[in-house]
Amino acid sequence: MHHRPAIATTLSVAVLLLSGCAASDWDDARPTTTATGLPAAGFIPTPLPSPEGTVTPASGSWAGVDPAPGYRVVLLTSGEEERTATLSAAVVEWADAVSADLRRVDAGEDAIRSITEAMDMKPELIVAAGDGLIDPLAIVTPNHLDIPFLVLGAELAEPTANVTAVEWTGAGFRGSGLGSTTQFDAASFTPERSAEAIRAGVAAVLTRMTGVVLWIH
Repeated sequence: MHHRPAIATTLSVAVLLLSGCAASDWDDARPTTTATGLPAAGFIPTPLPSPEGTVTPASGSWAGVDPAPGYRVVLLTSGEEERTATLSAAVVEWADAVSADLRRVDAGEDAIRSITEAMDMKPELIVAAGDGLIDPLAIVTPNHLDIPFLVLGAELAEPTANVTAVEWTGAGFRGSGLGSTTQFDAASFTPERSAEAIRAGVAAVLTRMTGVVLWIH
């Protein structure tokens, strides 16, 4: 826990650097960024899964897929848990590596208002980290099917086609009052697993394999 201030400082500086020079561009209409590269065999199953289905891609099969530079992404976070900080750090590092245009919204007591703020920024993708976002996302996302959401380390119990999730053994929160898909293990939220989660999730969104849960190993 004593490392959190350093992580938070790093995140703040990185987000400012990523978004500072392109701030005015987000006033324009939402673009449609294409993928560079293709996933390896074992990433997209045949036939494609139905919405709410679970996909278990081959390990690393997502590594060859990146967005074109300038991909508009909002990182939406909730809570101060170490696992949320780890996921957030992985998203920032990924955005830097692929030259994505990343901005951040930290949800306060009114998570629905924060989700609306993120949507109003006209991103191409909203990445959500933090269990406190799951119930509010379940309310909001069915009414905004044109905006893709990517949930890391948790899932919506009944996702619509615009919501994709990435989970693994130890991470499977489904919302208040609902059973988890796996026994919770905070130690499973490692930097390595978090980095795999954001890359696998974005690859799924870019290849239009959305509305599903990606189960990674």
